[in-house]
Amino acid sequence: MTQHPATTDRPVDATAGAADATAGAARRADWWRDAVIYQVYPRSFADANGDGMGDLPGVRARLPHLRDLGVDAVWLSPFYASPQADAGYDVADYRAVDPMFGTLTDATDLIRDAHALGLRIIVDLVPNHSSDRHEWFRRALDEGPGSPLRERYHFRPGQGADGELPPNDWESVFGGPAWTRTTDPDGTPGDWYLHLFAPEQPDFNWENRAVADEFRSVLRFWLDQGVDGFRIDVAHGLVKAPGLPDLGTHDPMKLLGTGATPCFDQDGVHAIYREWRRILDEYPGERIGVAEAWTPTARRTANYVRPDELHQAFNFQYLACSWEAEALREVIDESLEAMRPVGAPTTWVLSNHDVTRHATRFANEPGLGTQIRTAGDRELGLRRARAASLLMLALPGSAYIYQGEELGLPDVTDLPDEVRQDPSYFRAAGQDGFRDGCRVPIPWSGTEAPYGFGPTPGGPSWLPQPAEWAQLSVEAQTGDPTSTLELYRSAIAYRRRHTALGGADNLRWLDSPAGVLSFERTAADGAVLRCTVNLTAEPVTIPTPGELALASAPLAADGPRSGPHTVLPADTTAWWTIR
Repeated sequence: MTQHPATTDRPVDATAGAADATAGAARRADWWRDAVIYQVYPRSFADANGDGMGDLPGVRARLPHLRDLGVDAVWLSPFYASPQADAGYDVADYRAVDPMFGTLTDATDLIRDAHALGLRIIVDLVPNHSSDRHEWFRRALDEGPGSPLRERYHFRPGQGADGELPPNDWESVFGGPAWTRTTDPDGTPGDWYLHLFAPEQPDFNWENRAVADEFRSVLRFWLDQGVDGFRIDVAHGLVKAPGLPDLGTHDPMKLLGTGATPCFDQDGVHAIYREWRRILDEYPGERIGVAEAWTPTARRTANYVRPDELHQAFNFQYLACSWEAEALREVIDESLEAMRPVGAPTTWVLSNHDVTRHATRFANEPGLGTQIRTAGDRELGLRRARAASLLMLALPGSAYIYQGEELGLPDVTDLPDEVRQDPSYFRAAGQDGFRDGCRVPIPWSGTEAPYGFGPTPGGPSWLPQPAEWAQLSVEAQTGDPTSTLELYRSAIAYRRRHTALGGADNLRWLDSPAGVLSFERTAADGAVLRCTVNLTAEPVTIPTPGELALASAPLAADGPRSGPHTVLPADTTAWWTIR
């Protein structure tokens, strides 16, 4: 959060950036209520300079793919200056682009080109913690006890006769204590500092006004560059309970929203987001805030999207739901019901950079969680993933797509230990540490690694790609009507075209056989879309409700596509046009 800009080869016109945010394709009012938003993990998306690491020029060059996919907006994971202790979620300078990704000019060029293609840009913001290389934190350590900069973080004396024990029993989400002891400038053991994630990620103290002031400035800096919104990392974690009381558990995964804790989801965070909403509303083009908030219930999540706070919040309850009809219907109902009192759209997401891809989760038995180490039955996983994606895109609200899921990519579950980089992999008792499997660079073209990820066949890739990914590349799937890529393109286009789909809260459940979900959505003009999902392992015969619009798998050979009855194969979703 230092004030100096990143080195660029030409100055950035902030005024032009703000104006550019409303240029390009026609802007729809309340665009975020039914937007399809695509997450780009920059280091794994496209590598323009051939160093094996994805970068912003690579993302910029591949924007036409996202336009052709039909998405409304692109969410970029962090590209800020960072030592990369946690893949960029340890930020050293919030106004600079890390040289591994490019320059500030590359960022503004990407924003400009995206807008020209009708795409909006949402950037990640990491306000819960900084890097331990951040100027504030380095000075706090160098200046020692009594430094006013220590008030911007959580420094505390230790317990025990010599302060040798942590200040409380909190544990890091990544495993191990959430506290690290410092060494004072004179070489003696000093205070401890709080880090709910890696030791290289000290938590900010949001009770200190300088922290709030600085982040308001950071928001304006990127809004002036033309970004259309922010995805707020650990949005539920900024405020801690007064006095930092003991947690009373040694289960670090409890921190991720499975129950009330003094670490997360404190009511004080909402005053922060009300301030931020006022800033967002000052800018043209409906700039938005999206909360990554792990909360115990959907109703707690709804607190983050009240009319004067943020616009959207991730629906982790849906992401974590198993491939079971009763469980899915319950989560869908609870999600929609929770958002109605606050007037916010529900969001739906199946994968992201922190969880096992859903093509692999659904390939395994239910109940294994969101980080899975086994490949499972890949054919089954892909069939269910395609069906789940069609279901998600038929639901009211906004849908999120994680890069590569449009290709049906599975997790890479057999990465060698020596190539892993997930920090939680190297710490005990935290997350499983297998997030690298969903972060392997995606394949674009060719028959030789890195499959178009970099400019040269046989060139480097920061994580190795499986040989079978040659058949899953964008090039290999484009034009194949049976491919997952063409299914996504067709579904997103149909979603935009059909008046009953999108953001309207118009879902009505229909009676259906056990293990089958069926609902209709009716538009104001009378158009009706029916979605039918067979979540069982056997074909199901159903009355044909109308004209088949789209299906995640071919209909059974022994059943007609139309007529009195249709046979819906196992693990298949179909969309029907009624009128």
